[in-house]
Amino acid sequence: MTAITLPDSVKKTIDEAQLYATVATVGRDGHPHLTVSWLDRDGDQLIYSTTSDRVQGKNLARDPRITIVITAPDNPFLYAEIRGTAALTPDPDGVLVDRMSHKYTGKPYAEFNPASVNDGPRVEVRITPTKIAGSL
Repeated sequence: MTAITLPDSVKKTIDEAQLYATVATVGRDGHPHLTVSWLDRDGDQLIYSTTSDRVQGKNLARDPRITIVITAPDNPFLYAEIRGTAALTPDPDGVLVDRMSHKYTGKPYAEFNPASVNDGPRVEVRITPTKIAGSL
């Protein structure tokens, strides 16, 4: 599928809000696996952080198809469903998760989540959108 451009309304919502995105990956048995994550963007690509040993990290390493759903912070009936493909890039120093933690909590990730010292290897998930639906 061909990459598409994110609408300005979606870019603005991601840039200005501390929204929580619902991330869907394809499980080993074909069922969807859902998780909630912080979200950022780089141009028309969406980015978030996870670890390679979490279910979503394993799912994406096996099958890069992904769907993200975001809602407007002030109206949950305004949403965007963004489908695409994900690429995983090692982030051994946790640069992305630390930057996002500052955005969402005002703290470094290790301070916000002290248990993160036990996290597996960090990866950046970079999503190239191929389809968008919704009213956002």
